[in-house]
Amino acid sequence: MLELMPPLMFAGLVIFLLLGYPVAFSLAANGLLFGLIGISQGFFDVALMQALPERILGIVANQTLLAIPFFTFMGLILERSGMAEDLLETIGQLFGGIRGGLAYAVIFVGALLAATTGVVAASVIAMGLISLPIMMRYGYDSRLATGVIAASGTLAQIIPPSLVLIVLADQLGVSVGDLYKGALIPSLTLTGLYVLFVLMITLVKPAAAPALPLAARTLHGRALLAKVGVSILPPLLLIFLVLGTIFLGWATPTEGGAMGATGALMLALLKRRLSWDLLKQAMDSTTRLSSFVIFILIGSTVFSLVFRGMNGDLWVEHLLTALPGGALGFLIVVNLLIFVLAFFLDFFEIAFIIVPLLAPVAQKLGIDLVWLGVLIGINMQTSFMHPPFGFALFYLRSVAPKTIKTSDIYRGAIPFVIIQLVMVALVIAFPRITGYQHEALSKGVIEVPLESDGYGDYYLPKEWR
Repeated sequence: MLELMPPLMFAGLVIFLLLGYPVAFSLAANGLLFGLIGISQGFFDVALMQALPERILGIVANQTLLAIPFFTFMGLILERSGMAEDLLETIGQLFGGIRGGLAYAVIFVGALLAATTGVVAASVIAMGLISLPIMMRYGYDSRLATGVIAASGTLAQIIPPSLVLIVLADQLGVSVGDLYKGALIPSLTLTGLYVLFVLMITLVKPAAAPALPLAARTLHGRALLAKVGVSILPPLLLIFLVLGTIFLGWATPTEGGAMGATGALMLALLKRRLSWDLLKQAMDSTTRLSSFVIFILIGSTVFSLVFRGMNGDLWVEHLLTALPGGALGFLIVVNLLIFVLAFFLDFFEIAFIIVPLLAPVAQKLGIDLVWLGVLIGINMQTSFMHPPFGFALFYLRSVAPKTIKTSDIYRGAIPFVIIQLVMVALVIAFPRITGYQHEALSKGVIEVPLESDGYGDYYLPKEWR
């Protein structure tokens, strides 16, 4: 009977969620229900429940999670400071003279907003309000335009300082800074794949992404360069203030978030956009999101405590280590599982429910947890793009003109979902782009041997070069 309890707990959780109960309370209620059943049947030691208050206290005192409200507040302030409008207008003028120029501008600005705001909703809504009407006015294909905007907005999921990476780092037990470093090259590569896709469209179907007419390009020469410098310099300084200090080891992610929030306030003040109403809205939204995360984490703690008490972690470990293909088979199955779950669950829910069960199995198979975290982060990015439930598509639908069909938004998102899955495959095939120092093979993971030169430096032996 005990071996049936872990799968029954998962089934019970699915039933709670399908009935429409909030995730945080579904997790806690399901955990307590099966805990009582286990106690009554002698499967679960009631003394384990004494660890629950200490676990909840540990969540509240977790300094890593303190970075979430800082980065959320920073993003909300920047969204209302007019930075997105300035960037889109300036970069649109810069690239407007070439085919697909507005699409390139949206991708470039999406990456910059992701590295400063880290909020998908803010990026998608801002670019949808500003860029989409202009792209439609000058003859862009509606599916390409909406797909580029939605995909560029979701870059906030994987480009540091991503909230997703903070949560994943906490659940995997790795450094946020290490996960940021590991995600940097894959996120920039993903941005490059978006650009490459737009380039292919302009070559195959030039009418889908025409250049701006000369009359629409009002800035030229020095005036354009001056405008570019004024618009791009503040976000670049803010990116260095946050990411540069973290990567250089001058600040922890929480301290970097605090500096970023201060920098966002200063930027809004310089633009004369800072007001009590703006502060009130930003603090209200930040409090709501932070409370949402904490309550889900408390609920998942109750669930995981009972689940582990009934040997659920051993059940999951046996299930996943028995997969054919060793480490490679594990990675493929896990990514397929997360891709499917992303149709129904938010990334916070996946991170708090599924990821803690995967980490011990990955460690047993010798898989680097930073590598796994980057893979999951890229994969969960698709949760915002899945037709018909992707949040980025809903955000875009709310601000898109009525002339654009919902079906066009969905069809425009599909190529970018495929690109994101291609990026997952690339990170599996070439783990070193995350800084991972191992080779994943079908029989597991083989460590690359390093040889010393006797002076403190190490190099690859000849057979590995």
